[in-house]
Amino acid sequence: MKIIYTDSLIIGGGLAGLRVATGVKERGHDVIVLTLVPPKRSHSAAAQGGMQASLANSKMGEGDNEDVHFSDTIKGSDWGADQEVARMFTHCAPKAIRELAQWGVPWTRVQRGDRQSVINAKKVTITERDEAHGLITARDFGGTKKWRTCYTSDGTGHSMLYAMDNKAHEDKIEMHERLEAISLIHENGRCYGAVARNLMNGELVAYVSKATTIATGGYGRIYSVSTNAVICQGIGQAIALETGVATLGNMEAIQFHPTAIVPVGILTTEGCRGDGGLLLDKDGYRFMPDYEPEKKELASRDVVSRRMTEHIRKGKGVKSRYGDHLWLDITILGRAHIEKNLREVKEICENFLGIDPAVDWIPVRPTQHYSMGGIRTKFTGESQTLKGLYSCGEAACWDMHGFNRLGGNSVSETVVAGMLVGEYISDYLDSDDSDIKINTAVVEEALKTEADKLEALLKKENGEDAYILRRRMEEIMMEKVGIFRNGDDLQDAVNELSELLKRSENIEVFRSKSKAANPALVNAYRTQKMLKVALCVAYGALLRKESRGAHSREDYLERDDENWLKRTITSWESKEQVLPTVSYEDIDISKMEIPPGFRGYGKDLTNTHPDSQERQKIVDDITEKLEAKGASRFDIQNALMPFIDKLPKKYQGINERLGENV
Repeated sequence: MKIIYTDSLIIGGGLAGLRVATGVKERGHDVIVLTLVPPKRSHSAAAQGGMQASLANSKMGEGDNEDVHFSDTIKGSDWGADQEVARMFTHCAPKAIRELAQWGVPWTRVQRGDRQSVINAKKVTITERDEAHGLITARDFGGTKKWRTCYTSDGTGHSMLYAMDNKAHEDKIEMHERLEAISLIHENGRCYGAVARNLMNGELVAYVSKATTIATGGYGRIYSVSTNAVICQGIGQAIALETGVATLGNMEAIQFHPTAIVPVGILTTEGCRGDGGLLLDKDGYRFMPDYEPEKKELASRDVVSRRMTEHIRKGKGVKSRYGDHLWLDITILGRAHIEKNLREVKEICENFLGIDPAVDWIPVRPTQHYSMGGIRTKFTGESQTLKGLYSCGEAACWDMHGFNRLGGNSVSETVVAGMLVGEYISDYLDSDDSDIKINTAVVEEALKTEADKLEALLKKENGEDAYILRRRMEEIMMEKVGIFRNGDDLQDAVNELSELLKRSENIEVFRSKSKAANPALVNAYRTQKMLKVALCVAYGALLRKESRGAHSREDYLERDDENWLKRTITSWESKEQVLPTVSYEDIDISKMEIPPGFRGYGKDLTNTHPDSQERQKIVDDITEKLEAKGASRFDIQNALMPFIDKLPKKYQGINERLGENV
């Protein structure tokens, strides 16, 4: 038996995990990061378009601030977000991006004078201010009032991840690579670490820690086509779920990105449309203005994905052997712009499609992209139900995205949440509450339990093929729990996924019986976990009888605030269950800074909550009275929804901007 002790165990080596690690390490605590792949190969590197932060340096970002970013985020979430958490996020995003600049991220900068840009299919001249020269610039993204998405060409995640990894090495953070956490060690409502499996030699190791953080990203690979890396399988969410104590939130909230290339599903950044690219149908017709005359291609992602699907259903898609698709035209931007600001997109098109996007249109269609749901946490990042377990980034339901996230807010969340959660974990580690109070026998039993499970898989004969079960799961999720959902399909999905879960108890590991470096064994135990995650998604979607954000029900078209202004909470309390336990967490309108309203897309299909109008009147009265007294926007905001005291003191300060005297 091998046991390794540490103050803080972090599962996941992407942006969120690394940012937590540096924060905890710099507070004087020992840290170990467990990662499936070397950190620089984490899925964070795939983020292309940029990171949202309200710097207001560029001409098209003038007037931007935390209030505007907050408003965009809440409307983008379709009022599913925790507004206090969203406030914490928008307040700290400018601090995080400047910190990253200090650590070496080469953000694209403002250049004084005139420059050419494409806005609404027309070339326009933008004149940048002299005083902004050299400051971090931004591009346009969907669902935002201002140009706020800061970027490094279209390799933003790549640049950020390399800088964060370098910072982690500078801080001498211990990285344990090619290890997979396969269960959590817990007792009496407290998490004490994880059992991990060495993917190379098959050895099981117990990591015992005062605080454990899951930062393993999303669960997109439960779908047959996804922009996610192959390692984004929801195993972090699954091991939390399998404790029977930790809960997951909003698992049915799945975002589809409008522009993944056909057929492989690799992302082409929203920056393509933000920089002026157009969506065209089989006739070369630009159709988005017909559906969304104001925002057009830059409506919120969930909206653009649905509009594209609607247009394909009308017979306007381009026929191909891989199914119907639409065109993304960035030729209007010109070769110089593409080779400077959209280099990764150009390389993807050349390598995977054999086309030149400066000349050719790109075949695209909506594809699974992001998971708004995850491990349900408090604002501190700690699980609401399992003490000592933390989560952040896409693995978590923190919950600043609600039922739809804005482009650029995810990569921003990784470093902002990581920055804050690292401080909250450090505070916990500084207290007596974090003392390890677990018997070695409990750790030994956790190791034995996992060893027995693996042994049973390897010994099974005449059983099920995990690859067949998993492929069918992926097909079900894509076909029946996709962009548009309905009760019949969702019920069929739940029924068949439950049957697949039962069959997964009888999986046989074919081809190799080795405990070491055995992909068949890995797929066997992961498939069992992925089926539980898929059931959380499908069952939550079946029970939620409304349309909100990315969750779109064809049989319940309204956003039903009166009955469904709540988060879905799922747990798996017994090993015998074939469906998750589902409960709900009300979202309190009386504490909202922005009460539920119309998002501004299409028709207003909202069953309004009776408290919304009352809360809006209170908000308006407070705002009017304070404005009459000459109060600042900070004073008004604090009167409506105080949040600053929840932040670590080092991050409470006001952000400075050009033209705003604070």
